Amino acid sequence: MAKPILLHSAAELLQRILSEKMPADRQMEGYFRTHRNMGVRDRGFVAETVYGCLREKRWLEYIAGNSLLLDVVATYLLTHGYSARALEETGFRGDARGMVERARTLDKAALPFAIQANMPDWLAERLRAQFGDAESLALSLALNQPAPVDMRVNTIKAKRDEVRTRLTQEGFPCEVTPYSPSGLRRRDRAPIFKTLCFKEGLFEVQDEGSQLLGLMLEPKRQEMVVDFCAGAGGKTLHLGALMANSGTVYAFDVLAKRLDRLKPRLRRAGLNNVRMVTISHERDTRVQRLKGKIDRVLVDAPCSGTGTLRRNPDIKWRDIKLAELMDTQQRILAAAAELLKPGGRLVYATCSLLKEENEDIVEKFLAARPDFHVIPVNEILERRHIPLSMTGDALRLLPHTHHTDGFYAVALERNRQ
Repeated sequence: MAKPILLHSAAELLQRILSEKMPADRQMEGYFRTHRNMGVRDRGFVAETVYGCLREKRWLEYIAGNSLLLDVVATYLLTHGYSARALEETGFRGDARGMVERARTLDKAALPFAIQANMPDWLAERLRAQFGDAESLALSLALNQPAPVDMRVNTIKAKRDEVRTRLTQEGFPCEVTPYSPSGLRRRDRAPIFKTLCFKEGLFEVQDEGSQLLGLMLEPKRQEMVVDFCAGAGGKTLHLGALMANSGTVYAFDVLAKRLDRLKPRLRRAGLNNVRMVTISHERDTRVQRLKGKIDRVLVDAPCSGTGTLRRNPDIKWRDIKLAELMDTQQRILAAAAELLKPGGRLVYATCSLLKEENEDIVEKFLAARPDFHVIPVNEILERRHIPLSMTGDALRLLPHTHHTDGFYAVALERNRQ
């Protein structure tokens, strides 16, 4: 049974996450740093409870009859194994027995769609318009489940079967991913960063869907490649490995702090073909110098992140400025395209589910750039021996269908002159 104070701790942390812009995982790190008296088990209880509340917030508020966060936390516990009596023994003074009765007798199928889906109204409406009611509900329910832990084997150091065997020997058995040829998956969280395999640079944690983006680019040895929005460099590392540590991968990002996190990862991976470049904007002179010189460009564009709700459920409760994101996406795609040689390839990708950030952006780009054409994704998947078949020319991954995060990606080639 949880200690009385933990109920209030969970509500306090939930309030911080919902009221501030900082991502939930970083909020938690900061909260636990300032509450050092909490033991490992107590931290685990608070973290699991808070993430559960973020995933199921609409449904919990409906049962609680209000949006008071202490009541939301209490309702989560009542719907996940706690009895009304056990909750009252933690010091909760609300209507625990009434909540239990409402949860027991409620017909979920009769609730408004957004509450069934545990989505904010704006997102629920867009998903229904795009996917229809049945599929958008299945998609939403999958997004409200915790994600597995996917790993990408560092192929310049080891083969997948070797890393799988070694992880099993270290007490962390895993399975191979169905699509990525270098992917491994664990169904539950575990301290894999403490393994010798990780310390030796034999794998990185990376969603299988994200791994497919690098494969869509198909970089070759000795080429010049740009990861235009590199962030902390997960895809940069993959590109460097796909190129067998040859050629040059330019990792661009507007935040030096993000690129700083790539440095130890490069050392661990044993890669020396990556050049990190901090840029002030997409038209930076450091970008312009490479105009017309690059073989391949990956644009994993800043986006709403709606495809990552399994990992980041706090995103759906934030104010997402979609129009601003779309403007940024259009500008980055236009600038990145200028880098390519004739015959060069650009992969435009997002971890968004929304048509506005995906197909609409690409359609506008192609209308303005008749010197580019789409490479059908199934051609790439077949060539890479990836057992997937898409409807249409773009890659669209969905958690309820492919068991990855939600991703969109399309390969664009510059016409040869």
